[in-house]
Amino acid sequence: MTSLLVTKGFHSMTDNRTSEVAYLPPAAPPTNHGHTVAAWTAMIGIMLGVAIGAVGMLPGVADVVLWIGVVVVVGALIGGVVLRSLGYGQPKASVRREPATR
Repeated sequence: MTSLLVTKGFHSMTDNRTSEVAYLPPAAPPTNHGHTVAAWTAMIGIMLGVAIGAVGMLPGVADVVLWIGVVVVVGALIGGVVLRSLGYGQPKASVRREPATR
């Protein structure tokens, strides 16, 4: 069936037999909205630290529990930054400027 269609002059959309040159804009940088190992690690650590800190705010609980929560939050922030610098975060957009030719 496909050979019949091709012989009658019908070409599929994936056929690259055009003489037209396509000028496309530069590709947009990857956007994954924080779906990276660094972001997930930081956010889970922050939520865990806030939960520990919230328990530390309850009456009858030692104040040291609140400070443990603060330390967990700070550790999660540092861990997220370290993972991002190791390449587990979203890549930074590289700016490519090409000279205009006319």
